[in-house]
Amino acid sequence: MLILRTLAHEPLHGYAVAQRIRLVSGDRLRIPQGSLYPALHRLENRGLLRGDWTATSTGRDAKFYRLTLKGRRRLKEEVSGWRELSAAIALVLEGGPA
Repeated sequence: MLILRTLAHEPLHGYAVAQRIRLVSGDRLRIPQGSLYPALHRLENRGLLRGDWTATSTGRDAKFYRLTLKGRRRLKEEVSGWRELSAAIALVLEGGPA
């Protein structure tokens, strides 16, 4: 869900995805490369992302990932599910004995 959300606004290469998540989370979330790249490939294989090789400003080629329509629908579902789960957990935390 975090990867899909990060790519919702613009295509990014893998390293930029990890950096954006780290930055937006206030340095609380760090995705190691050993987890990030397999996740990107799985999402691409499932048709949620499309990856295109593009030259960067440094002249090196990098694979930039973008959400597909299927990925946008999946993101919406994931966010909805997360909100429901978070609300249920909050109810238990607020209603349980201290």
